[in-house]
Amino acid sequence: MNQESYNLGLEKLKQKDYAGAIEEFSREIEINPYFAEAYLQRGLTYFESGATLKAVSDYTEALKLDSQNVKAYYSRAFARLTLKNYPGALADVDKVILFQPKSAAGYNLRGTIQRKQANIHQAIANFKKAAELYLENKDKENCQLCLEEIQKLQPKPLPVPSKPAIPTGSNIKSEQDYFIQLLEQAENGNTREAIESLNWVLQVDPQDGVAYCCRGVVRSKQGNYKDAISDFNQALRLNFQNPIVYRNRGKARLQIGDGQGAIADFNQALQIQPQDALLYIARGNAYREIGSYFCAIEDYTKALEINPNDAHALHNRGIAYTHIEEMQHALNDFQRAVSIFCDKEDWSNFHTVLNRLKKITTRTPEANLNKSGMLRQRLLRLVGGYQEIADRLIFQAKDYYPGMPEEWYLEKVIQDLENERGMW
Repeated sequence: MNQESYNLGLEKLKQKDYAGAIEEFSREIEINPYFAEAYLQRGLTYFESGATLKAVSDYTEALKLDSQNVKAYYSRAFARLTLKNYPGALADVDKVILFQPKSAAGYNLRGTIQRKQANIHQAIANFKKAAELYLENKDKENCQLCLEEIQKLQPKPLPVPSKPAIPTGSNIKSEQDYFIQLLEQAENGNTREAIESLNWVLQVDPQDGVAYCCRGVVRSKQGNYKDAISDFNQALRLNFQNPIVYRNRGKARLQIGDGQGAIADFNQALQIQPQDALLYIARGNAYREIGSYFCAIEDYTKALEINPNDAHALHNRGIAYTHIEEMQHALNDFQRAVSIFCDKEDWSNFHTVLNRLKKITTRTPEANLNKSGMLRQRLLRLVGGYQEIADRLIFQAKDYYPGMPEEWYLEKVIQDLENERGMW
């Protein structure tokens, strides 16, 4: 078989003429579209030139033609590792070791992937196996490098500082420059173009959990919450266990009315990042949405313990206080939030909170402290802040005793609850 273009491609690859090599390999593929090695070498060239996604695509084509091509599996594993697609990389390197059980490089790479996933025991076991195989092959240099990796992973005799929390809002963006550009594109309003790019990424590599998460974020910006939730679910199935997935899925669930599901997601995120003020605010919003105002206030307060000058936490806590008619507390929170937004020159939020503040301050003291308001506040405390429970009890009382004044129903429900609990 004449492989002139393929051989020219190899020569140009050695000379680091990547554009020329890609051109020659592409020409060879046009002549012989079933030549797996041509796809493999073009993939290697793409990877060397920095076009990692195109490299993954070519490795995949090579494997379609030759499902036992160990070099293609190893190369795709390495490329997926570069893209932070750890589950995909791990699946590929497992194939390498399946076909070549004495592949020192395969165990070494699997150790690296396990280390990246924080699976320390598995990483150490793989580095040990790699070191043994390198030693068998008299490759002392790589053997020593594996031993050094093991030493780094071994528990230290002295306590090490805890790992600082990763800021929730920036974690996905830091994964790789490609996804930074797509998310910035969506932030600037070009959501359709960002979705098209992410669709292409997932067509090339359907095991990319980061891409699913990014597409979920963009779909949420479009208001396509159900499809966004599907993307977040897929990211989690691919083992992309990251607080930003739970946080954004929680927000999407809240938008479609699944308040309890949203709270469950925020709980998961807080288990990973318990010091994230934004997560407490998000969960507080969910509690407020389902009428659990006291729980909401508690979460906003936790957020303020982490960041005392968080104007959004103050604003939201103020709203929750108005629902239980704690007007003085609401007034204090709105005033502080207005001041902070003013200092930051965030005029949009400044005016939003200022309007709420004006609505409270224009009320007369008598209106703020009337008997009906005080009774409602007392009833909410008795039912744990759940507005829907309070409303249901009042509705039942009205059904049993029609035609009575509003305050009578409030007093009746409160008295029944207190009698039931033995408070009198």
